[in-house]
Amino acid sequence: LMERHPVLYEESMNTVLQQEVILYNTLLTMIHSSLNDLLKALKGLVVMSDALETMSIAVFNNSVPDMWANKAYPSLKPLGSWVVDLLQRLEFINNWNIKGIPTVFWISGFFFPQAFITGALQNYARQTSISIDTIGFDYKVIPITEEVTEKPPAGCFISGFFVEGARWCHDNHVLTESRPKELFTDMPIIRLIPAADRVAPETGIYICPVYKTLTRAGTLSTTGHSTNFVMPLELPSDKPQEHWIKRAVALICALDY
Repeated sequence: LMERHPVLYEESMNTVLQQEVILYNTLLTMIHSSLNDLLKALKGLVVMSDALETMSIAVFNNSVPDMWANKAYPSLKPLGSWVVDLLQRLEFINNWNIKGIPTVFWISGFFFPQAFITGALQNYARQTSISIDTIGFDYKVIPITEEVTEKPPAGCFISGFFVEGARWCHDNHVLTESRPKELFTDMPIIRLIPAADRVAPETGIYICPVYKTLTRAGTLSTTGHSTNFVMPLELPSDKPQEHWIKRAVALICALDY
């Protein structure tokens, strides 16, 4: 990993990848060691401790054991879906490691997406020699008819969002009302375009909060970031902001199933 993606001043994404790999390896080590200990305890080779018994009950009930959840990313999924999601995340990280920086980043696959957002800003700041504090993002939703085949010259493409409380209209390219009995819809690929001294538009957008899970609540971590809130994201809208605020519209990185 260090040979393929060394720490470079010009490419902050290498550092982001290394941090993600460390976090995922810590989680995988915990899963492997605890499962091995549980098998030994079931065979009577070691003592069944309270922690192992609690873990076995959680696995039987199809819920994520606490000792795994404490080392893992926020998730509301049952154990079966959680394992499938973990395998998809590992595939995303492994492809990044082997094939190089992806064209489209699956933001739901990050342990710590805030670090990725900062890395994208840092890359632009270093390319242009502009202070990172003065740089913000412009946002462009890519039409589903448009195929993304190469990385943009500045910024990045991200995917993996679900819209709750509304849906994206592919014809008019704006937020619109949800269809009946439709709780969540997929959001198309979004391009983050860094810009210096950017002034946000006052009309024609909805400043949509992005959360990791449906809980929409978190605590401040030691990094100063929320454990659940990721970032505000501006989406085109032909209705005033209050309209979508009343409907509690938000983008979610991972659902609960």
